Parts: sequence; C-alpha cells; structure tokens
Amino acid sequence: MKLVSIGVIHSQYSKREEAPRQGRLSDKEAILEIYPEFEEGLQDIKNKKHLIVLYWCHLGRRDVLKTTTPFGPEIKGVFSTRSPSRPNPIAFCVVDLLKVEGNKLYVKGIDALDGSPLLDIKPYVYDLDSIKGPDDTL
Repeated sequence: MKLVSIGVIHSQYSKREEAPRQGRLSDKEAILEIYPEFEEGLQDIKNKKHLIVLYWCHLGRRDVLKTTTPFGPEIKGVFSTRSPSRPNPIAFCVVDLLKVEGNKLYVKGIDALDGSPLLDIKPYVYDLDSIKGPDDTL
C-alpha cells in the first residue's frame, strides 16, 4: 500500500493543544494547498458547499491502542474514539468551502495542524453522508 500526499494543510494550529476538539467547532479559516500535479483534479470543486477532507495526523503517535477522551477518565479502545494517535493516523473532517483560488481551497471547520499532509478531498453529499437517527456518543 502506498499513500501519496496531494497537498498540504495550512492552519493556525501548530500544536495539538491549540486545535479544537473537533473541526466543526472551529470558525478559523485554513487553506488546503493542492500540489500542481493534482490541480486539475479540482475542476468543478468551486460548485461544492462542503467537502470531506482526509489528512494525515503527522504528529500523532502510531503505537496507541487505548486512550481516554475529553468526556471522561475511562480508558477506551482507540478504534472507538476520534483520537489523532492511532496505528494509521488518518483524520476526517467535513469543511465549509469558502473560496477557490487556483490550487488553494479556503475552508472553515478543520482541526488539522499546520503542515498536515492532505490525502484526499471528496464532496460531502448530505443525502449520502448523513445518517438520520440518534447520535453515537464517544
């Protein structure tokens, strides 16, 4: 398996403790800079309102299998949490697309640290990506 970074995330967060607990809780703007060789993949993206952003938590630990959450002291398996430290520290955020300027996407609602490698971008489609019903709790 080989992952290729398609760009880099520029955010106001340089340390984990500066980032919001969840990206949707942030009103800060960030920039998704797409590398030139992937720029043509942005065709028609300006017509999207929300995007799914997959990125690599490059400062996360990869040896964590149990952790705590902000909701309590009990230890949980990492796969039942949203911890950035996990065997494959892939993160997922749904962001608001504010504007597109060339190879730069200006977004709001991301918790990525500055310099995080961008893995993929997909359109968020409410009818497909939103499950109606009671929320799971962490």
